[in-house]
Amino acid sequence: MAPLVSHAKILAPIPRGNRRLAPAPPAAGGFLRALFPSRRSRPPPEKDELLRLIADQRRGLDTQSDPSRLADIVSCIDALAAAAPGSDTVSDADKLSGTWRLLWTTEHEQLFIVRNAPFFRTAAGDVLQVIDVPGGALNNVITFPPSGAFVVNGSIEIQPPQRVNFRFTRAMLRGSNWEVPFPPFGKGWFDTVYLDDDIRVAKDIRGDYLVVERAPYSWNG
Repeated sequence: MAPLVSHAKILAPIPRGNRRLAPAPPAAGGFLRALFPSRRSRPPPEKDELLRLIADQRRGLDTQSDPSRLADIVSCIDALAAAAPGSDTVSDADKLSGTWRLLWTTEHEQLFIVRNAPFFRTAAGDVLQVIDVPGGALNNVITFPPSGAFVVNGSIEIQPPQRVNFRFTRAMLRGSNWEVPFPPFGKGWFDTVYLDDDIRVAKDIRGDYLVVERAPYSWNG
């Protein structure tokens, strides 16, 4: 039987100082991220356009007398919703829950209070929507600094992919050491048509729109 190494060349060992290691192959995760960059850091362009359109509208007060601007804003909201059609915006309780601060709305009752607050020798502060998915609670709050607020309490039921059903159970106007109750009113639903870490956009049963940002604080009143 012929020797197994009869025609093989025996190479001298490479001195340790001259050895060059081949570069390690890139990690699969990094390679795929390079090919397909994450979209989480790239919000739809309609988001920036929406924020631009509502920036000078005083939370919607000026839009009430500007049909052209209203049409542009609604068109932008529809385009933003169409960027991720049917996406589930309500099942992630941590993302939906929180204190949301009003940027813009078409909701007449809220805007009426904001507009007319000076007649009561005060001014409306932050307008909030506080959602607690695990607790099944919704609070709509119009603040009157330093210590006043109009608060509407309600309960909610989540209906994926985008709907929240609500029922208001109590309303009150309160100050630092007084409270005036009002009868509870209203039930319905709103759809969160867009949600990210910064803003939420909703459309409700009456066709009203709401754009809110995540507030830098939590309301626990």
